[in-house]
Amino acid sequence: MNENKTHYDSSDIQVLEGLEAVKKRPGMYIGSTGSRGLHHLVWEIVDNAVDEALAGYCDDIEIIIEKDNVITVNDDGRGIPTGIHKKTGKSTVETIFTVLHAGGKFGGGGYKVSGGLHGVGASVVNALSKFLEVKIYKEGKVYYQRFENGGKPTDELKVIGECSLDRTGTSVSFKADPEIFTETIEYDYDILMTRIRELAFLNKGIRFLIRDERVEDKVETFLYLGGISEYVTMLNKNKTLIHEKPIYLEGKEDNISVEIALQYNDGYIANTYSFVNNINTYEGGTHDEGVKRALTRVINSYARKNKFLKDNDEALSGEDVREGLTMIISVKHPNPQFEGQTKTKFGNVEVRKIADNVFAEGFERFLLENPDEAKKIIEKTLTAARARMAAKKARELTRRKGALEINGLIGKLTDCSSKDATISEMFIVEGDSAGGSAKAGRDTKTQAILPLRGKILNVEKARIDRVFANEEIRSLITAIGTGVGEEFDIEKLRYHKIIIMTDADVDGAHIRTLLLTFFYRFFRPLIENGHIYIAQPPLYKVVHGKTKKNILNDRDLEEYLATLPENAKKEISRYKGLGEMDAIELCETTMNIENRILLRVNIEDAIKADEVFNVLMGEEVEPRRNFIETNALYVKNLDV
Repeated sequence: MNENKTHYDSSDIQVLEGLEAVKKRPGMYIGSTGSRGLHHLVWEIVDNAVDEALAGYCDDIEIIIEKDNVITVNDDGRGIPTGIHKKTGKSTVETIFTVLHAGGKFGGGGYKVSGGLHGVGASVVNALSKFLEVKIYKEGKVYYQRFENGGKPTDELKVIGECSLDRTGTSVSFKADPEIFTETIEYDYDILMTRIRELAFLNKGIRFLIRDERVEDKVETFLYLGGISEYVTMLNKNKTLIHEKPIYLEGKEDNISVEIALQYNDGYIANTYSFVNNINTYEGGTHDEGVKRALTRVINSYARKNKFLKDNDEALSGEDVREGLTMIISVKHPNPQFEGQTKTKFGNVEVRKIADNVFAEGFERFLLENPDEAKKIIEKTLTAARARMAAKKARELTRRKGALEINGLIGKLTDCSSKDATISEMFIVEGDSAGGSAKAGRDTKTQAILPLRGKILNVEKARIDRVFANEEIRSLITAIGTGVGEEFDIEKLRYHKIIIMTDADVDGAHIRTLLLTFFYRFFRPLIENGHIYIAQPPLYKVVHGKTKKNILNDRDLEEYLATLPENAKKEISRYKGLGEMDAIELCETTMNIENRILLRVNIEDAIKADEVFNVLMGEEVEPRRNFIETNALYVKNLDV
């Protein structure tokens, strides 16, 4: 228990406004009415249970996916207040589920810290559900209320039974409205499980259970007494470690708590993930800035005091001290302020200094008390610094200093005539043959072509000096125009669509994966802002009479053939590669804006993406073998 009052009643619930707009504009409240919005409904209810845990009154949270895609969330918190709310004249339960912005997150009475980003959870879920039921266990009674057709109560809150006096908590069951979620109301277990596991890491000591009743015996329980330290251990499980255990640091000031866990591995990629009140702050913020500032300062200070750095040596940079670092930063704040394009950048200025102080004090102590591990960490950063210095000249070649550098790509990049980045696109094409067809078939005003010779360097296995010395990668960086690393500036992006165009076979998939790894590691903001695309060249051409149709894949081929008369004479040919298409075919099937299909690359879960890239492209062979063996049965057709 914390210093919050244990008494939780109707006076803690404040009402701010009504619920009328939710069904008309659901996207404003849950982002979309697709899969992401569907799963967001679950998070809104789970967040309420987590708030009870953050307040110190809840130990167990269960999420159940029932067979007909009804979601039930159970917690053993205090239970929603059941008295009459003085402002609405209705029960507090009905108020919370029917009035927007009604909850204990406003005014500071019910909760000191809240995990919900908007605080609109229960009422929005109710408004977007075919039905919703809530049960409250408290004071030896079981209270119940049901809502249907977008949040209308079927009856008032009533007592339907008795329970033991020591049983408390809330149970919410709901089914998403299929008339609103027209794309799907089918929940993805992996999406739910990944977030539930993340919440368990971020809230040490709280038990989370997820059960999928659509599949027999599918249940998982997550309880991490080590919290974010165990999170770092999981993220580093397939990596060679510099020191055995994660370093854990924590502190609290002005009711703001800061936790940091970090561990170095022998890789070259830095992975820092930050959270505020369990919300993943993808764009960073003041907490992230404070910790990184302290990390650079403390390591430089230790290195100089212990003669790893001489007086005239250049200081270690932020990139140097973060190479091979996996770090989780978690802040709990009573009044978080968010900014940025996706509202996931933390903006409270006072936290920069608090995070800096907590990290610096704890990390300095760790280095002093663990000289052997400190030496390994410092030597790792010094090696990174030497590689950075060696890469400096190569990096300078990638800087865009005007037309001269772009002209230096003549023979590789065939640029478009437009200088308007918003309408310009660059196709990264596999091979000179396909590059020739693409150049001949493109729209010269808006489409640029950059052919690649062979497979680019696997950046997951390469130190930065090798990356920037690679000719194909230098060409890519120069053509993109934003600069890279600490010089990155998205405003200098030369093409708002960067399109990977490779063959629809195994080699093409490998090249595509190498390119995606490169973009994820060095140009992640381009992915996050929707600038990276994958072209979809057809795999088959079907000629039936005078009709000619291009088909993307085997599934589409089966579906199309099923539409043709059973005994119809037809010719099915398989495209061997982009290089076999002439300019007209390539333009019509893959490049023309009117006909083409593009897949936009996005990052649904950055931590999951990092894990997959590490498994598929990293140094360790065993995890990759296990991944292939596990997923091989899902591959229907394989080109070798």
